[in-house]
Amino acid sequence: MITALALVIGQTIPFVNVEVFPSTLPGFQPCEPSIAVSSVDPKTVVAGAILDNVAISNDGGMTWKLSKLTSQYGVFGDPSLISDHVGDFYYLHLANPGGSGKWLERIVCQKSTDSGKSFSTAAGIGYNLPKNQDKQWPAVHPSKPTIAVSWTQFDKYGAKEPQFKSNIMFSLSTDGAQNWSNAIQINDVSGDCLDGDMTPEGAIPAIGRDGGVNVVWAFDGKLWFDRSIDNGKTWLAKDKLVAIQTGGWDIEIPGVGRANGMPVTMVDNSGGKNDGTIYVLYGDQLKGVNDSDVWLVKSADQGVTWSAPLRVNKDLQGAHKFFPWLTIDQSTGNLYAVFYDRRGCSGMDTNVYVAWSTDGGVSFKERRINREVIDMKPAGFFGDYNNISASKGKIVPIWTGVKGGKTSVWVAPLTLAELTR
Repeated sequence: MITALALVIGQTIPFVNVEVFPSTLPGFQPCEPSIAVSSVDPKTVVAGAILDNVAISNDGGMTWKLSKLTSQYGVFGDPSLISDHVGDFYYLHLANPGGSGKWLERIVCQKSTDSGKSFSTAAGIGYNLPKNQDKQWPAVHPSKPTIAVSWTQFDKYGAKEPQFKSNIMFSLSTDGAQNWSNAIQINDVSGDCLDGDMTPEGAIPAIGRDGGVNVVWAFDGKLWFDRSIDNGKTWLAKDKLVAIQTGGWDIEIPGVGRANGMPVTMVDNSGGKNDGTIYVLYGDQLKGVNDSDVWLVKSADQGVTWSAPLRVNKDLQGAHKFFPWLTIDQSTGNLYAVFYDRRGCSGMDTNVYVAWSTDGGVSFKERRINREVIDMKPAGFFGDYNNISASKGKIVPIWTGVKGGKTSVWVAPLTLAELTR
């Protein structure tokens, strides 16, 4: 059982930090975490980290029990977790069952009906050898057993030849992940297979109370939007430009092998005054290659029009912010974002900030939440994202830290009252 630690370096941070996945775990160093707070019981929280780690908490994230995930398709990272309207959990990941040519052969969806104590493979999605399936993320309907997933399909991952393309794919289940629709391409313009700015990536679906499915992804220095109102059968006649992403999604951060500002899409299903609003959080380098910022755009008319970008971080120019993630507490409509931040730091020292908005993304406040500064001297793979989840007032950001050159994964269980204290 992993318990709370209280490490303070440089300044007093009033938030408890809990190490969930320590660096001593066998296998691949834990990083690239995902987390889901139960939509029914906010004391129940499930987390994942690469390649095959699972952790469950029954006290809102203060203590954790660890286990390993297995699947007949293999478990090969990109963990993505979500809780549905009845409190069941879904853990999606990449596949690698072994054998020639089967790497990234499909997206795997596993389901837990016992608060994360056990997972069973519900389905494999998007199987289309020899093509590779990568960087998936799910969304659930707020009141129905509907779950959607979008991801990037590579004709041949890493191939330089122009005949090999990449595309945004989509599949949906209306029966709690038992059966899935055939995967379809939803983007208009294909990209290359080099896993960079000319590859469409960061496709995260968001399902509204009206059943509309919204997807935004990054490609060629821009964010693109598509929408379906018939469970993914048909989509807009033309992808819609949401925002310019200066510098693209594939950004350079000193000390990080690869970093990004990929978009994260969420929709307000709270029933409040901003119900139905679509929010997209992303990072870019509008102010230059030495100044990465976090931005928010939103649409209150189902993606027809979009707001001008709002700069979420409030520091002066000249510091890097990266790996942004967004969540909405659907009980209130409050927005919460987490990101790495190097304001006031020297060298490759890095902190973790949470920003929040209680007025539908009109304004944000922010606070540092990590108690121990992260020293990101080049030491290996840090993953491609952090994560944050919120439900019924419980807010749990999760991030990758570094201790002695090795990665570990941490959370800071929060409430809005604690953030504003």
